[in-house]
Amino acid sequence: MGPLEGIRVLDLTAVLMGPYCTQILADHGADVVKVEGPEGDTTRQLPPGHKPGMGGLFLNLNRGKRGLGLDLKQAEGRAVLLKLAETADVFVHALRSEAMQRLGLTYADFRAVNPRIIYANAYGFSRRGPYGGRAAYDDIIQASSGIAAMQGRLTGTPGYVANVLADKVSGLTVLYSILMALLHRERGGSGQEIEVGMFETMSAFVLAEHINGAVFEPPMTPPVYPRVVSPDRKPYRTEDGYIALLIYNDKQFRAFAELAGNPAWTQDQRFHVLATRAKAIDEFYANVGATLATRSSAFWLEGCERLGIPAAKINDTSDLLTDPHLNAIGFWQTQQTKEGPMRFPGIPTWFSETPPEIRDAGPGLGEHSAEVLREAGYNEADIAALFGSGAVFTSPAPDAA
Repeated sequence: MGPLEGIRVLDLTAVLMGPYCTQILADHGADVVKVEGPEGDTTRQLPPGHKPGMGGLFLNLNRGKRGLGLDLKQAEGRAVLLKLAETADVFVHALRSEAMQRLGLTYADFRAVNPRIIYANAYGFSRRGPYGGRAAYDDIIQASSGIAAMQGRLTGTPGYVANVLADKVSGLTVLYSILMALLHRERGGSGQEIEVGMFETMSAFVLAEHINGAVFEPPMTPPVYPRVVSPDRKPYRTEDGYIALLIYNDKQFRAFAELAGNPAWTQDQRFHVLATRAKAIDEFYANVGATLATRSSAFWLEGCERLGIPAAKINDTSDLLTDPHLNAIGFWQTQQTKEGPMRFPGIPTWFSETPPEIRDAGPGLGEHSAEVLREAGYNEADIAALFGSGAVFTSPAPDAA
């Protein structure tokens, strides 16, 4: 029984930011009802998958959720969603503000049927500013928030991080915002509306360290943290491969100088303490790189582990599938699902009293529609009428025919 057992979430999100947030809610025990229109979540169609509309990315991001097919453009579909909202704790959506207004599904509409509901808006850009309503995906936000430009400082041309970073960090921000609002409500407060913008989230994320001297008025430096944009901050080449290594504090530097057979290095006034190394970071990293090139990866990794210097081999994502540490802690969870045997990336958190768990793979489009309606109090005749009108459905995605 996870820590969120008994929390009901209505999830009107698609692609990655919202589903990643609600995946975690589901893993930790919440009853998440994934609401999809007739076209379904677009990630359903991304290969590979054993069945049309059931791609691996979708099945992982939406694991543990129940599927409700609902045509919100029909009055009956809207009425069903508001009926479900009467007993829900959380509603989260990723549609534009204008779309929610046209559908009549604003916070005011939800609050009218359930004043205790937490209503979370997940946007690309805050609706409160001039960018509100702009289309946004991960690449757009990486560009807008400075990530692409910072990558360019390392490579010479702007580039994206090889990870859907903005979506996932923003999804985590939606998650913690929901949990904070639930805590406020459980302490005797009310329900409330939340807004999380990807652009604002990632601007704060990037500037956590890069604000640097620009935090002062007037700025003392440009908003750049020099260490992480040093051209020599990269996996270091050794005699026979590459490793990652970070010498940060003075103790680590002294230990590395001994390991490298050059203890006098610690007397160099450019590098002898953290403050001076920070000012000469490019030179320092270049010297570390030249030193590491003289011995094997195994020599450096063994020595660094023994002396407490942070270092690691360079893993590819394929290496994670067999990583001994991940296997030892049970990170990979292989189980039989309705889609056959699947291996899910694990839940990274551990609870002594309320352990989370991964349940089934993501639902088929509208797979649990009838079940969810029955729980909401609809009788069989009403359910049949809703299915007959197309306002509620259970069907494969149109492209899956």
